[in-house]
Amino acid sequence: MKNRDSNPSKELYRRLRKLSAERLWTEEVPKFNRATQRERVEQVALVRAVSVVLSESGTEGQRRLVRPWLLNLLQDPAEKIRRYAMAALPKFGAGSGEETELLSLLRTTGSDREKKYLARTLEKVGGSATLETLAGGAEGLSRQTEQKIRASVARNQSPSRLCSHRVISQIDGIRIHLRGRRGLENIVRDEIKGSSRSKDKFRIEEVSAGLVALTPLSPFSLNDIYALRCFGTVGFVLATVDASEAAGMAEAVPNAITSPLSRRLLQTFTEGSIRYRLDFVAHGHQRGAIRQMTERAYALCPDILNDPRQAPWVVAVHPGRQGNLVELSPRFSPDPRFSYRQHDVPAASHPQLAASMARIAGPMKGEIIWDPFCGSGLELVERSLLGGVHHVYGTDLSLEAIQIAWDNLRAANIQSLKSTLLCRDFRDLDGVTGLGPNSVTLVITNPPMGKRVPIPDLPGLIKDLFLAAEKVLKPGGRLVFANPLPLVNPARSLKLQSAQVVDFGGFDCQLEKYIKSSR
Repeated sequence: MKNRDSNPSKELYRRLRKLSAERLWTEEVPKFNRATQRERVEQVALVRAVSVVLSESGTEGQRRLVRPWLLNLLQDPAEKIRRYAMAALPKFGAGSGEETELLSLLRTTGSDREKKYLARTLEKVGGSATLETLAGGAEGLSRQTEQKIRASVARNQSPSRLCSHRVISQIDGIRIHLRGRRGLENIVRDEIKGSSRSKDKFRIEEVSAGLVALTPLSPFSLNDIYALRCFGTVGFVLATVDASEAAGMAEAVPNAITSPLSRRLLQTFTEGSIRYRLDFVAHGHQRGAIRQMTERAYALCPDILNDPRQAPWVVAVHPGRQGNLVELSPRFSPDPRFSYRQHDVPAASHPQLAASMARIAGPMKGEIIWDPFCGSGLELVERSLLGGVHHVYGTDLSLEAIQIAWDNLRAANIQSLKSTLLCRDFRDLDGVTGLGPNSVTLVITNPPMGKRVPIPDLPGLIKDLFLAAEKVLKPGGRLVFANPLPLVNPARSLKLQSAQVVDFGGFDCQLEKYIKSSR
């Protein structure tokens, strides 16, 4: 009985894929070139193997030679060989010469299948010449292909950037959603109310799990929003769409992307080409729907380009209580609020979480801080940025983490801040000047939780943290940490002041604040 999984072309590719770049290029390619036409078609998997292996591990000289070889294969009598060659070209930096050859083939081929493969390749390498061909009404290139090529040309010729300083003056109809981890929404709300910059510019309309909704009271800039540090992403609500009507979604989402409100926001806050990526949040893969919606949006407004690569905007479709929310979000990389993050360590705090913990701690003049598990140092930086900090101490078992924390603290450029970072167990403080009994005003930390790296005795670790904090804290000092376990606090002088459950990405944890009593 014949094996259904048996495919000679795939088997040949798997065998060739294991060969070195040198052997493929000096032995297999010459054999292929000398073969009969029938043999070349049967061995066309070699073209794919060469494209993969030499693009990954070939020498620069070999890669330079692959391009003319593939160009020559575009003239092969066999359509299958031409298709494999055009699929391989983008891996080797195809330029205007390759684009010309592909367009020439597009004009002469009568195969719809070949036109489809040519379109896929031109989407990756096409430029001005392809756009001119499209303007002339070329057959075989869809509106989707046209949009991808225009986005690629715009990305290269008119790079986009977000202009966070620009002020949008017409604020009618604008609703802003600040999204973040479930459990931090009240901290975001309090941050807005306590901010001299934000409290008079925005009115809080709603606070719900992971969301704070605002409306602007006066003209504002993105900088006014990003002065807040405890939220994750910001989205401007473009529309609410009935989730039960798929056909309605297909029209409503493109209409929202190209709406007057969307254009006003995009034109105000973008310099250069306007490009966006469309995402469905918590809906799974939606490639077909995304293709349909972005093609429709392009037909409505060709100046707003869908471009999943390096786009400065995201149009995100979020599930909501009353329907799907279509939101337009700026895509800063890196986030300007946390530009001090030079490096990071695995399982480090998210900066918004670190900023939230710093706000829970609250201010204190002459603050002396210790983070027993400092990691990349985000909690130390975020609390220091709020002011009033005299000295920060960080300990961690990882020497790499200590170096990263040093780099991040230096990048934060906090004036007059003294720093001591040590590679050691937090329970071993003997001989550390400044970390004796009753020496610290704040212990703030996000301890290891055993999710990525097993902790032999996590309850014992957390209990030791309580006792170490009790020892070093001054009366009135605070312990703020993420507690993964429901256990009894063994430190009698540490009194729980507040606790809130926060989503830590798949599991709940409590952010807790304790005050050391004077007794």
